[in-house]
Amino acid sequence: MSSSEQERRDQQGGSNILNKLKVSGKIVEFKSEGEEKLVCPYCGSTTFIFDYENGQVICAKCGSVVLERVIDQRPEWRAFTAEEKESRARAGGPLNRLTSEALTTTIDWATKDASGKELDIKRKLEILKYRKWQQRVRVQTSYERNVIQAMNELSRISSQLGIPKACVDEAMGIYEQVLTKGLVRGRSVEAIVAACLHMACRKIGMPRSLDEISQYTRASRKEVARCFRLIARELGVRLPLSDPKLYVPRIVEQLKLSGEILREALNILEQAKRRGLTAGKDPAGLAAAAVYIASLLRGEVRTQKEVAMAAQVTEVTVRNRYKELARELNIKIPIK
Repeated sequence: MSSSEQERRDQQGGSNILNKLKVSGKIVEFKSEGEEKLVCPYCGSTTFIFDYENGQVICAKCGSVVLERVIDQRPEWRAFTAEEKESRARAGGPLNRLTSEALTTTIDWATKDASGKELDIKRKLEILKYRKWQQRVRVQTSYERNVIQAMNELSRISSQLGIPKACVDEAMGIYEQVLTKGLVRGRSVEAIVAACLHMACRKIGMPRSLDEISQYTRASRKEVARCFRLIARELGVRLPLSDPKLYVPRIVEQLKLSGEILREALNILEQAKRRGLTAGKDPAGLAAAAVYIASLLRGEVRTQKEVAMAAQVTEVTVRNRYKELARELNIKIPIK
């Protein structure tokens, strides 16, 4: 190879700084910082083979080495599944939604060292001083204090209701918008948090009613509902109507009913939706009535009280919705 060709290759390799790497098996495509594709200077090909061991970029068409001494940016560990990759990764987003300046460490209240030996009085006083200053510098503004209080309340409610982390993160994002707009001032943090959690459940499609969430907070249902309407109005949020079908699997599971009852109840709700019978009705009450009708039709009878307790609605609601669905859908209930 002549010196002019080698010089041209060096210039070509130096001008194309690797910025993006798209991997498809062993064939990769590179782009430079200016979003220009790396082109082989000999054949014009844009597909290359990346040699991780030698740090070379080789043209897949003519075999020329286009770049040398390329840094391998892959992790040193190996993962064969998505779960392994997520568990072994040491980078990512923050642990919580606090500001980046907030400390994530916590000084424990234990009075023993790592070996289990009791600390002397001088060391205990020193640790007490460190703990006090750590608590002071961890939260510096009223905004951060409010966010921490909301996070603790949200974590408590979500753990009792078994709400997944994705829904909790969505609720925390809504709360931060509410806090930025100044809607928390003069209102109960517990009520605002419960309203944000209910709104997040509605967005994601989690079957959690306002009554169910209100049971695990010190705020009343009326106050939570008022805050929910305020947040929806001020943030301009248009929430989809809750689908009664989302409540059916949980009711069937709590009543220990079979999959046949589940399918029958979903079929009843689908017919009711096509007839326009679900508009303006409590989705939990409709789901409970559909499960009750399905249990009567399939012989796995449950009382209205049992169904109402599983759906967390009143017996009157189950009875009214049951009669309405049976009448409008012309369902013949067998008499036992």
